[in-house]
Amino acid sequence: MRLFLPSPLVLVILSSLVNASVTVYHQVPLADSSVTTTAASANHTSAPAYDSTVLTPPPVPAGLTTQFGIQLSSSSAAVQGLSIPQKGSFMGFSIEFTVVNQIFGVNATYLQVPFLNLMALLRKRGGEVHIRVGGNTQETAVLVDSLPGGVMVAKERGTTDDVTATPKLFYTAEVFYTMANISALVNTKWFLGIPLNDTSNLRLGIAEVGEAVLSGPGYLLGFQVGNEPDLYAAHGVRPSTYSPSDYLGDFGIVAAAVNSDNQIPVKNNLVAPSITGEWTPESVWDTGLVGSYSSSLGALAVEHYPSDNCYALYGIGSPVVPQDVFQNFLNHTSGINIIAPYLNSTSYAQASGLPFIMMETNSASCGGLPGISDTFGATLWALDYGLQMAYGNFSGAMMHVGGQDVYYNPFTPPPTNQSLYHQWTIGSVFYSTIVVAEAFGPSGNAQIIDLQANTDNMFTPAYAIYENGAPVRLVLLNYVSDPSGASDYTATISIGGSAIGQSNATPAQIQVKYLVAPSVSEKYNITWAGQTFGGTFQSDGRLMGSESVQTINCDQSSNTCQVTVPAPGAALVFLSSNAYAESGNPSTQTFSTTMVTKTANTVKIDPSVLATSNGMSGSTWELGSTSKEGNIGTGLRDSLSVVSVVGAAVLSTGILCTWFWS
Repeated sequence: MRLFLPSPLVLVILSSLVNASVTVYHQVPLADSSVTTTAASANHTSAPAYDSTVLTPPPVPAGLTTQFGIQLSSSSAAVQGLSIPQKGSFMGFSIEFTVVNQIFGVNATYLQVPFLNLMALLRKRGGEVHIRVGGNTQETAVLVDSLPGGVMVAKERGTTDDVTATPKLFYTAEVFYTMANISALVNTKWFLGIPLNDTSNLRLGIAEVGEAVLSGPGYLLGFQVGNEPDLYAAHGVRPSTYSPSDYLGDFGIVAAAVNSDNQIPVKNNLVAPSITGEWTPESVWDTGLVGSYSSSLGALAVEHYPSDNCYALYGIGSPVVPQDVFQNFLNHTSGINIIAPYLNSTSYAQASGLPFIMMETNSASCGGLPGISDTFGATLWALDYGLQMAYGNFSGAMMHVGGQDVYYNPFTPPPTNQSLYHQWTIGSVFYSTIVVAEAFGPSGNAQIIDLQANTDNMFTPAYAIYENGAPVRLVLLNYVSDPSGASDYTATISIGGSAIGQSNATPAQIQVKYLVAPSVSEKYNITWAGQTFGGTFQSDGRLMGSESVQTINCDQSSNTCQVTVPAPGAALVFLSSNAYAESGNPSTQTFSTTMVTKTANTVKIDPSVLATSNGMSGSTWELGSTSKEGNIGTGLRDSLSVVSVVGAAVLSTGILCTWFWS
C-alpha cells in the first residue's frame, strides 16, 4: 500500500470569492510511499512508455500524384453519404481503472494539473471530453468503505486467474468525487463499468454511488455491462462454451438487478456488448438483446485493436515484428478496413435509436508496438482512423490509456520515483485528439464525408466537414515520409462553381493549421500549428511555443484555393472566419500560476476555510479521503450538495488542490 502526502511545490489559483492561503507539506512522489535520499536516474527510459525504438519509414511510393483538385458542394443537401451529426468530443479516452490515481490525482482534493490542462485544451475546442474508466480491471473492481493510508485505489496481484494477470482492484467512493471535481473544472463526462465476473453476487456499488455523485450534474454517460465478454472463455473466467446467448443471460441479470435497485435511479444507460471481434456484433444482435432490453440500453459498443503485442508479453498468439507491420498503419486503407465489419452495426444502432461507440481502441492490444504506437505515424493513423469512424457513423471512440508499461499512451505521468523533478510525457496520439476536436468543433452538428481524394489514393486521404448545411472545414493528410519535399502535395479546393451547377462560393481567404513532424518515425518533435508538448518528461499539459496559423489568399476569379500538405503531415483547413473562431482559435483556461517551493512552507490557509471544506475540520483533515467514513451510501448523501468550485491551489509537480462547499 502506498501513502500520499502533500506536494513539495505549489501553484496557487484562487477564486475571487475566496481570500485564503495554503500550508503545503512535503509530498513523497506520487504513488511512492518510501522516502529516499537519492533519486533515480533522470534519463529513466526503461519503461515502454519511454521506449527509444526508432523504425525505418516505408519507402516513398512510386508515381504519387502531388497536384489534384478537391471539389466541394456549397450545400450539404447535394452531398450524398454525409455522416450523422458528430460532436467535438468524438475522440475521447479509455483509462484503465488501476491507473486513475496516477492520472486524475491523489483524491478529489488533489488533482493532477497536467491532466486538467490537457482536458481543458480539448474542452475548449470540442465543448466537452468523454472518458471511459474501465478495462480488464473493471471486472475485478470492488468498492470498499476505505483503504489503508486513505488512498482511493489499491490493487492486489495474484488474486485473479485470467491469463493477462489482471490484478484485483479495490477502490473507494473518493474515485467518483475525484471524477466529479474534474468534470466541474473541464467538463468531462464518464462511462463506467459494472463488473460481470460474478453474476451470482453482483457488485452494483459502482452504479449506485456513480449515479448519486455524477448523474445529477450530467457527468455520467452510462455503464458498460462487462468488458470484452467474447474473451471470457479464452481468459478462463467463463466455460469454453460461453456464447452470445450466455452473455444475453448475464446482461438480463444485470438489467433486472438495476431495475429493482432503488439506489440506481437511471435505468436506461447500460452499454453492451463491448466485444472485441471474437464474436461478430451480428451474433449478439441475433440473440434479441436490443429488442429485449431496449428500456435498459443507452448505447451499443465494441472494442478493437488492429494488431497486438500479446506474444511478447504473455506468449499468446504469434510474434509481431514492428518493422514488418509499420507500413500497415501508414495508409488510408487501414482505417477503412478496421471499421468495415461494424458498418452494418452502426446502421442497426441508428435504426434502434442508439449511439454506437468504439469504447476502447488503440494501435495494438497488449500495450502497443515499439516504434509504431508512439510515433508520428500513429498520430496520422489515429487521426485518419478517428475520422473514418465518424464517417462510418460511430458516435465516439476512446483511445486507451494504461500505465508505464505500454507504448501507446496519449499521456503518461512520470514514474513514481521521479515525480519531484519530471513532468508528464505526452504521446503522439494525443495530437490526433486535438485535431479531431477542432475539426468537429463544439456545435454538435458537424457532419463528415470521406472525399476519396486524389482518385482515392491511400496515402493522401481528405475529409470535408459540413455544419448547418455548409462546408466549414477540411482535413487533408499525407502519409508519405519524404524529407526531400518532393512528396509534398498541393490540393486545389473549389466550393460550388459552374462545374457542379452552383454559384461560386470559394472564400477570399482561408486559415490553415499544420500537424507536422520530420518523419513518420518521429516520437516527440511533433508540432500542431507550431506548438508542441515537448519530449519525455517535459509537459505540464500546456502547448509550448507560439501558435502559427497560415492565412491563404484564394483566387475567387477562378473559384480556387491551394493548400500544400507536407510529407508527412496533415492540414486542418478552416473555410470561413466563423469556422475558425468556433474551434480553431480557442482561449484555453489552464491550471498553473505562481510557484512556491517546498523550502518556503510559509503560506497558510485560514482554519475557518478548512473547517468548511468537504465536511471536515482543519484539525482532522486527512489527505487520503474527502468522503465520509462508514456507510458509503449514507456518507455520500450527506455530501451531495458539494458541487460548486470556490477555490483551488495548484501544486507545481502536477497536483491541483481544490476545496468545495455548499
